[in-house]
Amino acid sequence: MSFCLGIDVGNQSTKALLVQMHASTAEVLGSGSSPTPLLPPTEVGDARQEPESWLIATDAAIRGALRTSGIDAARIEAVGVSGQQHGFVALDRAGEVIAPARLWCDTTTVAEARELSARLGRHIPVGFTASKILAMKRKDPGNFALLHTVLLPHDYLNFRLTGQMCMEPGDASGTGLLDVDAVRFDKTALAAIDERLATCLPPLIESGVPAGRVTAAAAARFGLAEGTLVSSGGGDNMMSAIGSGAVRPGVLVVSLGTSATAFQFSERALRDPAGAIAHFRSSTGGYLPLLCLMNATMVLEEVRTGFAEAGTEKSWSELTRAAASVKAGCDGVRFLPYLHGERVPDLPHASGSIHGLRSGQLRAAVLLRAAMEGVAAVLASGVKRLEALVGPASMVHLVGGGAHNALWSSIIADALGKPVVVLRQTESAALGAALQAHWTARRIADPSLTAEAALSHLIDRGGVNCLPTGEGMAAQGQVRRDVEALTNRLYSGI
Repeated sequence: MSFCLGIDVGNQSTKALLVQMHASTAEVLGSGSSPTPLLPPTEVGDARQEPESWLIATDAAIRGALRTSGIDAARIEAVGVSGQQHGFVALDRAGEVIAPARLWCDTTTVAEARELSARLGRHIPVGFTASKILAMKRKDPGNFALLHTVLLPHDYLNFRLTGQMCMEPGDASGTGLLDVDAVRFDKTALAAIDERLATCLPPLIESGVPAGRVTAAAAARFGLAEGTLVSSGGGDNMMSAIGSGAVRPGVLVVSLGTSATAFQFSERALRDPAGAIAHFRSSTGGYLPLLCLMNATMVLEEVRTGFAEAGTEKSWSELTRAAASVKAGCDGVRFLPYLHGERVPDLPHASGSIHGLRSGQLRAAVLLRAAMEGVAAVLASGVKRLEALVGPASMVHLVGGGAHNALWSSIIADALGKPVVVLRQTESAALGAALQAHWTARRIADPSLTAEAALSHLIDRGGVNCLPTGEGMAAQGQVRRDVEALTNRLYSGI
């Protein structure tokens, strides 16, 4: 038995799980969470955070996990860090933050992303780090002149824990700067941004190799024991893959958070010619073809808060019960959920819209269900593309905050036409970070140990099962076709 700590730094909150590794299970003993606020936007599409807010939230989350578990920090074998992908953390020569971190959901760098895509002959999504670096050079030359090191959010927390700067292939493959197959930075991509960028990137280490050990200063700040091993960590999707069992082929994971992702582990490289399915490395070796939607739980939250401000505030459980009473398909009401633009389909300038309203339908229950169905429809369209590349999966593991909503889970089962298992531990990124830390610690004694051999038996696949129905599949199939047609009609010219 051993104890490991997993930390997940998100753009809404930072979470920590204290996990005990038994012979055949991983048991969560304690948890902590703290909010990580966004900065007020200065323009449409602006999404930034102060990296210091991650450190404050990490401190609170770790201490919460230690307190609720009752485990002394000295007993923790290893720590793993998961972080939101694509964020640009700019450091000066002294290792201090130059400017707020621009996040994955920022869409202010569309022009730079399209320029880089044209110059490199491959798709660079607007969310990727590369366009953010070029945008700083163009729009903020004073700070760009100070740039000494580029880190991703999870790399930054690793640095503050260990005093060491590094990247690992999984998270680095979401920068647009990595040759994913050769696992080295792409000199052509670096030169397309700036001739000195190659000197601003830290060393690449293998997944499953330690990033370092907790320093005395970090131990004092975060309540950890000095010298505790810190694993390479990875992006939140890579860590979620570990925590939800996608360390071997055939498992489709859908994560419902602020954004939604769907991914499968692959042992070989699989490229989508259009670039809609991201060509990522996993954080266990191998690949992680991944679909990302910009809009998921935030769409539902917009509906809830909108009606609350109108004086009809209800709890989530009340709203969900009301939405469950609405007929599947909402009698033709369609919600295009592109409130923050969208990545798949590639519509960074799109906006949300509601279609097909008739008298009596402008109600919270109808719009909430229509929002759930709209997100599920866009997800189903993307999963069709993913499975054409990777191959079909027979089962879906559902994780993330949105997985707690039973109605939405059943809608997704119908939209995908597959059985869905809502895993008991839906905080899969923090869990995956703890599991990767455990694997890394074991590899010190046995470097040949694979993640599948070390971890696959520890995943608790029990949970709530949602089975698709013929009637539900027919209704959600029509919603998907309608959403695709509306999207094509409205946005075919952009």
